[in-house]
Amino acid sequence: MAELDADDEYSSSGDPEEQAISPAVFNDTVATLAPADPVLLRETASVGEACQRMVQARQAAVLVVDAGGKLAGIFTERDLLTRVVGRGLDPKGTALSDVMTPNPEVLSLRDRVAYAVHCMSVAGYRTVPLVDAQHKPVGIVTVSDVIRWLASLFPATVLNLPPGGDRLKRPGQVDSG
Repeated sequence: MAELDADDEYSSSGDPEEQAISPAVFNDTVATLAPADPVLLRETASVGEACQRMVQARQAAVLVVDAGGKLAGIFTERDLLTRVVGRGLDPKGTALSDVMTPNPEVLSLRDRVAYAVHCMSVAGYRTVPLVDAQHKPVGIVTVSDVIRWLASLFPATVLNLPPGGDRLKRPGQVDSG
């Protein structure tokens, strides 16, 4: 019986796209994700105003800043559901300071994408603020940004993926997540 090399089971297929993924995962920075400019509001802004701005910008969060422009918190669509609607609060009469997540986990444009993925997967974040050295918001990165980046690493594989029967959701299907 032939002895297997330890690397045989997990060796690369030789596919150039697969070979490009590994270095990208460990070397690409968050800047590669082309993060969106953040929507910034003060702590005194209402939840209603935050929701309007989120809809206008097509973003899942607003970053809350103090008088000096430094990040004070984040308010996400999840916060809207759990901390406002779930508690029966009036969005127009509720200040962001009352329902935001204060001092959220942040990343910089120089952080590795792998670290962003780690933060998102371990802590369950879907949206992470990006700040500069002075802790001022410079962007926002989302799970969708990471998915687009991953798909760009192997576009032929993703674009040529067969429907897969019942394993993949159809584009018109709606789910709860």
